[in-house]
Amino acid sequence: MRIEAFRGYRFGIDRGRNVSEVVAPPYDQISPEIQDRLYAMHPNNIVRVSYPRDQAGPGETADKYRRAAETLHQWLRERCWAQDDRNAIYPYTQTYQVGGREVTRSGFIALGEVSDYARGIVLPHERTHAGPKRDRMSLLEQTGADIGLLFMLVADPAGRLRAATTGPGEPIAEATDLRGERHRLWRLTDPDMVGQVTALMAEATVIIADGHHRYETAVAYAARHPEARHKMMAFFTLEAPGLTIFPNHRLVHDVIGFTLPTFLEHARRWFDVSPLADPLAFTPTAERLGVVAASEAVTLALRPDAVADISWPADTSAAWRRLAVSILHEGLLKPLLGIDDAKLDARTNVDYTADQAEAVRWAREGRYQAAFLIAPTTPEELQAVVRGGEVLPQKSTHFYPKLLDGLVFHLLR
Repeated sequence: MRIEAFRGYRFGIDRGRNVSEVVAPPYDQISPEIQDRLYAMHPNNIVRVSYPRDQAGPGETADKYRRAAETLHQWLRERCWAQDDRNAIYPYTQTYQVGGREVTRSGFIALGEVSDYARGIVLPHERTHAGPKRDRMSLLEQTGADIGLLFMLVADPAGRLRAATTGPGEPIAEATDLRGERHRLWRLTDPDMVGQVTALMAEATVIIADGHHRYETAVAYAARHPEARHKMMAFFTLEAPGLTIFPNHRLVHDVIGFTLPTFLEHARRWFDVSPLADPLAFTPTAERLGVVAASEAVTLALRPDAVADISWPADTSAAWRRLAVSILHEGLLKPLLGIDDAKLDARTNVDYTADQAEAVRWAREGRYQAAFLIAPTTPEELQAVVRGGEVLPQKSTHFYPKLLDGLVFHLLR
């Protein structure tokens, strides 16, 4: 992966480093309620560019992208957002709470060269959809601004990359996100250190953790604009602490004729069924998942002798078939509920949440017909599948915490 240092644009340079009021989650994590909240926080919140409001009438939706460009250019004229004076690589840390303990994840932000997946330099782990890519391309063409960070994973078994990108001195910017997690940014400008990081990355293959739509949009944009071959990326090492992956529990709705007893009767072909007294305290494993429907809850454990009887998709590896989400999709949702890939793509019958308590509560309240509680994909499972040339089933991972837009951005033109 060829990377470059860059002169990033930041808010309020030399006017204090707390930028909590102007940062925002990635666009695909912003609900209408969160969008309202961000708009109210500060007139210069980056959400006005990264996820502009759609205030146009029918057939006029392109106006929101034009308004985003006008907003950005006004900010630059007023210099509330201004460019750093030197090229830099930006060390970036996220400090957050998980499982009752504090964790810090360390990485760095640089420009990475975009390339087709066929070159094998950048590896995806999930499929994408056309709609979000059209939206991101329209925004990119209007603004020329590279706002959203890609979350990239890179192997660093000796720890050399992590050591070379430790933030020097005090951070230049810090923010607390809407969930209370802390984000800090540094600037690494020493040419020798930048050269060392560039050399360490030169032969690296990277995996996209979050940001597939934005990456593929950047590849398409570079085909139209050959001078814009680099995209802003945040790189985190696979071996360092803080690579937290939550599961995306499945919430089933609108399945005609669904009843838990009938579903379990069919599931017993391949799964052992046991009562589940407390789904909130349940810890799923790859082969053992939980199901909550109204006041009832059970565990389903895949029997080893039944693995070969499941109709797995052709050419899927043993590593792919061992994933909790693969077992759920291929062993239960597709054959027993008729929820195929097309319905998953359209979200006809399935919603998602990374919060197990939320999944249980919504199933108990009858908001959904059932909640399926699954284990998270581990970093080792992710690598085994992706480096084997496969992609995971959709919504297999929920990396936490999300990266922030607005700590720094890059102009492509």
